[in-house]
Amino acid sequence: MVDQQMVMYEEEFKQISAICERLTREANAKAVLLVDKNGQYITSHGEIDNLDTTSLASLTAGNIAATSGLAKLIGEKEFPNVFHEGEKDNLHLSIVAQRAILVVMFDHRSSLGLVRLRVKKASEELAHIFNAMIAKAQTHAQGTPFAEITDDDIDNLFSE
Repeated sequence: MVDQQMVMYEEEFKQISAICERLTREANAKAVLLVDKNGQYITSHGEIDNLDTTSLASLTAGNIAATSGLAKLIGEKEFPNVFHEGEKDNLHLSIVAQRAILVVMFDHRSSLGLVRLRVKKASEELAHIFNAMIAKAQTHAQGTPFAEITDDDIDNLFSE
């Protein structure tokens, strides 16, 4: 199955950013980041000034990919939530709508239970936005002269 192309417009970006800001506040998190499953940084909120967000995004995607591989080895589809506990800081990673990864960094000011509760609500809201973005992209694509061209058509064109 080919992934549906997502196009993010300013309106959706503002909605996503607002969800991340609210999650940071409601979960007492140090920071919240949203990255796509390919490791591309989308947005963040909170204490990120001293973070290498590009590396964090890339490593998060790699972590989720590795964890998905582990899940498949033991007969699970995936592990939708991953928790890493450190001495001072913790990371909670959550797959959102099979498209993105929500990263919540928190410390002693919060708890895993609170983070999981708030992440569940935020993930549902983000999934709704992602689904709307896909529907919008499909609607826009139908009006283009390339709408009826498939990947197989392109492969056939360039094959010998």
